[in-house]
This record gives sequence, structure tokens and C-alpha cells, in this order.
Amino acid sequence: MSGTARHDADASPRIDVGGCPLPHHDREVVTLAHGGGGALTRDLIERVFLPALGNPVLLRREDAGIVEIASEVARGGRLAVSTDCHVVQPLVFPGGSIGELAVHGTVNDLVMVGAAPRFLTAGFVIEEGLPITTLSGLVARMGAAASAAGVAVVAGDTKVVERGRGDGLAIVTTGIGIVPGGIALGAAGVRAGDVVIVSGTLGDHGMAVMSVRESLGFEADIVSDSAPLHELVAALLAACPATRMLRDPTRGGLAATLNEIATAAGVGIEIDEAAVPVRPVVAAACEMLGLDPLTVANEGKVVAVVPAESAADALAALRAHPLGRAAVRLGRIVPDHAGVVALATRVGGRRIVPLPIGADLPRIC
Repeated sequence: MSGTARHDADASPRIDVGGCPLPHHDREVVTLAHGGGGALTRDLIERVFLPALGNPVLLRREDAGIVEIASEVARGGRLAVSTDCHVVQPLVFPGGSIGELAVHGTVNDLVMVGAAPRFLTAGFVIEEGLPITTLSGLVARMGAAASAAGVAVVAGDTKVVERGRGDGLAIVTTGIGIVPGGIALGAAGVRAGDVVIVSGTLGDHGMAVMSVRESLGFEADIVSDSAPLHELVAALLAACPATRMLRDPTRGGLAATLNEIATAAGVGIEIDEAAVPVRPVVAAACEMLGLDPLTVANEGKVVAVVPAESAADALAALRAHPLGRAAVRLGRIVPDHAGVVALATRVGGRRIVPLPIGADLPRIC
């Protein structure tokens, strides 16, 4: 938005916005006035959000985005909808930021039910005092992530909260996708004898965030695995259309995900500790903080349950994609101890992998 600058004697530079003189510094950090729905709100939208997220639907500036999906539904497609809140600290971490995470988290939730992600809406809760350059950078990263994932941000909102009450920035995203006809993933299809696969190393995201937050120093960098999984899962489903169920092991990590699968499907799960893929530097960080890698969050991994006869094809398809090169067979579904996950240890023993009680690592996604 254009404005004209003026200088008053013994006063800081001021910007005329819509006829109201505003201090220049009000355009350098987010203020409560930016959330008031007036000229500064419009200025923030035009300076920060539309350049990074703009598309024909969003640029109409209507109260609701109107999108066309009738043709896909007519071909047997079904709507998938998911909502996610993101409160990560710090806002930027090795391998990503809250901007990418807000896209990847919601896109991946859609992908786990077999949907092709199409649209996002986004709500931004901004803390007073956040530099506008910081906000612009994060929104730009979000826009780039949305483009890479093939989704359009078609509606949004901004709110500003008082200094000290917002942790910088929180983003709420809702995703809409289309599940093609013939795809029906879920716990109902899981059977004893099925194989459990994970697409790569565990704990990378959670420990990348913690390494910065706690100023931990390691010989090798820990980088978040945050990534959109739409292409990886599409390759898996093409190679193994009989895939039973998919989950992304985010909060609570693999332990939470396997317990959710076991409970929902009414089956037991047995995994091999020696098969669990964890990078040495991540294992060292977890040991330093007293954490179990099985409970640490991931943002770019998928856990798949597939028929035993299709496991080799599923693994080959995952390993052929850059995001699945470290895919491994973790274990199997068993008819015994329904709802319980058991782990065979490296020393020949067995232990139960419980559902985590709470969050070992708050504000990481």
C-alpha cells in the first residue's frame, strides 16, 4: 500500500496510511493495530501475505474462497478435511520453520488417508512486537512449501495478541483433499500377519528443534525431516494398492503411532529394536536428554501397514524415492495381546512400548 512520508520537528518519521499519520516503526514490527481490521491490517495483508500466498482464489479477497471440486467428486472422489495447529519454538530450526511445518503437517494428514491435497486455509496468531521482516520470511517459506506440495492457500485470517502472550507466531491450517475412488485406508483393513514399515530414520525433527532450543552442540548437525509426503505415498500406493493403513508419527513419535494403530485395529504389534532406524547423532542427543527415540516427533515419515506378500514391493517403492531411501521393515501385526505394542530388544528380551502419557518435547510442531 502506498503512503507518503513526512517529518515533523522533533518527531520520528511518520507514514500517512489512509490519511492517518502512523509512526514509521509501526511498519517495522507487528502492533496490536495490525489486528484491528483497518488500514494497518490491509497493509500487512498486501505487504506480507498476498505476495507469498496469492493465487486467483485468494486474490479475490472474499470472505470465503470458492473452489471447484465437483468433477472429482462426480468421479467417485471423496472429500478429506484436516485441521492442524502449529506452535513450534524456535520459529526457525535446522531444516525448516513454522512456515513449512504448517503446510507439511496438514498436507501429510490428508495424505495418510489416501487423499491428494488440494487446498489450505491458514490462520495466523501473531504476537505484538514480531518484526515484520521475520513474519514476511516465514510466510514466504510457507508459500514456497505450499507450491511444492501442490496446494493453494485459498482463505486466511490474522489476529494479533499482546506482547508476551503469543510465543511469536502460531499458525492454524485446515487442508482439503480428494480421496480417489477405490482407495480405502484405515484400521478396518489391518490383519494379523501384515507387515509394519517405516519410511526412514526416527526422531530427526524433534531433536533438530531441541538442539537449537537447548543450544546443544554435536559434531554432526541434526536437521528436521519436515517434508510433504504426497509423492512418496503416491508411489507406495501405486506399487502396493493393497496397503492397509498409513500414519505419520508426529507428536508422540513411533510409540504413539503404533499404539494408535494397535488400539484402532484391535490387534497386537511386535517390532524389532534392531530394525528401528535412528541416526547416531539423534540417538546421542536423546541419550543426553533422557529421551526415547521412539517417542520423539517426526514430520516427514510415514508408517505403513501392508500385506506380507506385498512388503517387498512396498519397500522397493519407498526406497526409490528420496524421502524413503532409509525405509525398513519394523515388525508385524499379530493376533495376540490386542492393543499392545511389544518390542524385541537387542539382548533377546521383550518389553512393552506404552502410549506416551504426555509431551516430552513441547512446542515442536
